[in-house]
Amino acid sequence: MLSEVMEYYGFKQPLDHLGFFETEHHAHLVRELKIVIGQGRLVALAGIVGCGKTTTLQRLMMNLVQSKEVIVSRSLTVDKDRVKLGTFMTALFYDLSTEKDFKPPTQPETRERKLLELMHKRRTPVALIVDDAHDLHHRTLIGLKRLIELVRLYGTGAPLSIVLGGHPKLKNDLRRPSLEEIGGRATVFTLDGIRGHQREYIEWVLHQASDSEVKLTEFLTEEALSLLVERLTTPLQIEQYLTLAFEEAYSIGQKPVTHEVIESVLAQGLDDLEPRLTRHGYNAKVLAELLNVRATEVRSFLHGQLSPGRTQDLRDKMLKVGIPL
Repeated sequence: MLSEVMEYYGFKQPLDHLGFFETEHHAHLVRELKIVIGQGRLVALAGIVGCGKTTTLQRLMMNLVQSKEVIVSRSLTVDKDRVKLGTFMTALFYDLSTEKDFKPPTQPETRERKLLELMHKRRTPVALIVDDAHDLHHRTLIGLKRLIELVRLYGTGAPLSIVLGGHPKLKNDLRRPSLEEIGGRATVFTLDGIRGHQREYIEWVLHQASDSEVKLTEFLTEEALSLLVERLTTPLQIEQYLTLAFEEAYSIGQKPVTHEVIESVLAQGLDDLEPRLTRHGYNAKVLAELLNVRATEVRSFLHGQLSPGRTQDLRDKMLKVGIPL
């Protein structure tokens, strides 16, 4: 948000990265995750784009670190679709080793034995956190599952859990028969985000970014607030469109922001099929691979350009593999 816009509305900081907005659902979810992590499991946390998965995982990691009951390991690799098991094992070595200038072994067998020795030495449960895990190759997921079993089988004295955060596609993939080896052993949680709490979240954002004593009606009319609550469902959407609305209202000298201003900045087609599927992790490329069709045909389907018969064929295929329509 531009500095002059912030000054005009009395904001002390931008409307994003304001901290952790916790609902009863968030608190319950973090408690359940901590319990499962202590058991040595493959865990998946699934939620649509912008619902707060990364923030929830950060909250979970902070709680685990503060408890000192679990060693938290983090994978910092960005290019998840090319990551192999060895990369995650390297992350474990870096976060578990207490030696200065430690160099993780790269040879298989030696690497696994050294990791087991290191975990036996630490004798504390370990949680490896992997965000954006919906992009992981299936062979990598199978390798992570086998790594958990290896630690359990050879009794290091402490369990290893791997927590995967990703789009609903990750949850759906784990339920597919071809991934039964993994999905049947995974504990899957769904993050609903702020659904049902949009109004409270908007109030929280505005008060966090400004003076907490300022009334909400000084920022938004009741009609504008109601429209935001009706149309938006995730923290990311709310932060994005609130910022756009305040910038637009500033340009015309409008205070508070009105229903008309909100209408003017909301994207056309916000809830069309293509953006809805993308929020679940299904872009045209992913859909083409799953359905074994050309990406151009998928794009034609998403834009309503196929014949009725072919459209129904693709809809049936999508529903069969669990893609939400």
